[in-house]
Amino acid sequence: MQKMIFAFIASAAIVMLLAPLFIPMLRRLKFGQVERVEGPHAHSAKEGTPTMGGLMFVIGITAAAMLFSVYDIALSFSVPAILMMLGFGLVGFLDDFIKVKCKRNLGLRAYQKIIAQLLLSFVVAYYAYRSEFIGPVLYDPIFGEINMGWGYIPFIMFVVIAIVNSANLTDGLDGLLGGVTLVYSIAMGILFLYFALVLNKSLAGSPVFVAQSDGMLSMAVFSFAVAGGCLGFLRSNSYPAKVFMGDTGSMALGGAMSAMVIYSRSPFLFLLMGICIVASAVSDVLQVGSYKLRHGTRIFKMAPLHHHFELLGYPETKIVTGYMIVTAITCLAALALYI
Repeated sequence: MQKMIFAFIASAAIVMLLAPLFIPMLRRLKFGQVERVEGPHAHSAKEGTPTMGGLMFVIGITAAAMLFSVYDIALSFSVPAILMMLGFGLVGFLDDFIKVKCKRNLGLRAYQKIIAQLLLSFVVAYYAYRSEFIGPVLYDPIFGEINMGWGYIPFIMFVVIAIVNSANLTDGLDGLLGGVTLVYSIAMGILFLYFALVLNKSLAGSPVFVAQSDGMLSMAVFSFAVAGGCLGFLRSNSYPAKVFMGDTGSMALGGAMSAMVIYSRSPFLFLLMGICIVASAVSDVLQVGSYKLRHGTRIFKMAPLHHHFELLGYPETKIVTGYMIVTAITCLAALALYI
């Protein structure tokens, strides 16, 4: 438990210490946000705000998770989780870099993004499938164990790509994705701690499961490091934001959440715990589908869903608070299914 708390504090502290260095540096490099032309008109005032600030919490999370993980088992748990975060963060970084250098709101081409995501998600899914600590068996608190066999690889590829892109869509208001990920990561940290305690109690003496228990503790540390990084970043990213995380940060957080989902072996639980992130993707799909199939008819004033609420007149701070509250409630409901 102490390591989880220390990882949280260390990650948050590193990000807050980096902010006074990174934000002026991003301004000097002219790494400013380029707002979408089709986005809410009120967002035009945010044009030029430093972006790519996600680099700060990527550094903080990596340092804290490596420092406080269970060392002898970290290579099988927290290290792959960190690499997932870094891999998808790199795709986001390239996307951001092209945007700020070319001064346009489109970075990597769609086909370039999907190829990169497919390659990364395949590596992740294949590693998880072959891992003695994960494997093709999923667990659902209602239906129990589900052996996916070879179907595990394409399924996890879909899950990872869906989470990463949904996180990217959710990053549309000051503090929104950071706030939601903060709540989600704390809940996942508690869940991993519970898994570790249950494994220690019921399977003591078995070398594989003792390692699994230590691994769950490492994932708990990683989850709290992610939460701490988000908290530290909110110091500069809450309304009015002094810096944006950019695709660098949103895709990195998507990768981090994907790692938590894979190691918990409970991808279906994300539909409940990450309901606000899922809503961003679903609302976007529904909006595009309705527009194309119903001759220009829109379901929402604007998608993703948080922009719909924004155009209804709700201030950004209320939308962000509402999303965090809903996430807290759904995460508690999910924990109640296990604990």
